[in-house]
Amino acid sequence: MADGGDEGAIEAERLRLATLREYRIMDTPPEPAFDRVTRMVAELFDMPIALISLVDDRRQWFKSAYGVEARETPREYSFCPHVIAEDGPVMVTDAFGDPRSRDNPLVTGELHIRFYAGVPLRAHNGAVLGSLCVLDRDERAALTDVDLARLADFAGIIMAEADLRRIGAERDEARRSLERALDFSGIATWQYDPRTDRLSTQGAGAELWGSGFETILATGNGFFDLVHPEDRAALRILLEETVANRTPYAAEYRVSNPERGVRWNAVRGDWVVHADDAMLTGVSIDITEQKSRQENANLLMRELHHRMRNLFATVSAIISLTRHAARDVDDYVERISSRLDALNRAQNVLLGANFMTGSMHALMREVEAAFPRVRWSGPDLLLPENALVAMALTFNELATNAVKHGALTSEKGRVEVRWTQDPEGSEPRMFRLTWTETGASDVTAPERTSFGTMLMERSVRNNLGGTIARHWKPGGLVVDIAMPARWREA
Repeated sequence: MADGGDEGAIEAERLRLATLREYRIMDTPPEPAFDRVTRMVAELFDMPIALISLVDDRRQWFKSAYGVEARETPREYSFCPHVIAEDGPVMVTDAFGDPRSRDNPLVTGELHIRFYAGVPLRAHNGAVLGSLCVLDRDERAALTDVDLARLADFAGIIMAEADLRRIGAERDEARRSLERALDFSGIATWQYDPRTDRLSTQGAGAELWGSGFETILATGNGFFDLVHPEDRAALRILLEETVANRTPYAAEYRVSNPERGVRWNAVRGDWVVHADDAMLTGVSIDITEQKSRQENANLLMRELHHRMRNLFATVSAIISLTRHAARDVDDYVERISSRLDALNRAQNVLLGANFMTGSMHALMREVEAAFPRVRWSGPDLLLPENALVAMALTFNELATNAVKHGALTSEKGRVEVRWTQDPEGSEPRMFRLTWTETGASDVTAPERTSFGTMLMERSVRNNLGGTIARHWKPGGLVVDIAMPARWREA
């Protein structure tokens, strides 16, 4: 039980000290509101000394001291801890004869204290932070219950004043925290009085409007000097309508920020009414990044729409031309499926990047996945969408022919794809690719030009601006492709 009691006392003292810190009153300068109370108490009770005493873990500190010069004493010299321990009024009529105080330096020393009466200074949560006390250098009769009640009333006045200070400090800290949060978030709050044209702002004003904004934004007319000229007239009309009709205010507009250039701001406001006064109050936030993402998304959608039109046109042409070259329905389905697979490989590469360019290495990995005996090497290049589709169709026709008629008909057959790009500054700077089939037997040139051959030539010559040459060697087909080097390395 003793241990439990000790733990309870320790926890209570921890709470009391935390509450004392919450008031932010220790070591503050003297204040008339508190000094007025100690003077009145001393006069009312005809005492030479009256103290507002607050006790922390090591000392007794006087917020107001009437009749003594000292501002603090060690805690062990204090009468006040007895008030804290008793959690109620404490009175000592003969300090020199009272065992609680007879060895106290305030009693035995120069102050020669003989009488003490103190009541608790009780915080908002019930913790006793110290005492309001009166002291005399002579022994006196005990105060009556009425006297102690009056002293307690003055203690209540003191704590009411302390609570006002505490609430004010908490409010100021909350306001500072809000202002810091607004600064970090890029948001500014504002209030506009349409009768006087006065405008006040808080928060991230410098980030939104640039340095020196306080002077410019002192008035509504000054604000329009920061608005982009192309948005100024429409925004002014909107504000005039909002003021005339007392309607909410919402707009997106550009500002000319002297440090950050043209920026997009979003503003939202509504009316706050106090008696007959109506103030337009709201927030402004920088939305430049959101606008940029929106524009990029719109650009991406336009590019995607353009690509889809190109893709449908390519598919339509393949379907139409394959129909004339197919021997029967099965052959037609097979050829269409193969070429659509090639288009799909190109789209996979584009979707894996940024929709507009694709990696040569990524395309070759797709080709290798479909035709495992195709090996390749060369620098990774970024191909635009039309070039990537053209290369995908070309590789597909070459690989399909190799499977049906060339090197890949044999288990030992292989395909090696190599490409190079001339160094920067070469004139003319060329891209060169060689498709080499090995391990084939009895390879001969076809008697007629197939649709696949025409598709390859069209892809290389018309879409890529290059040349394609085919050579039938004893071991298999060799294809040389050359074109101006227009692609940058990935």
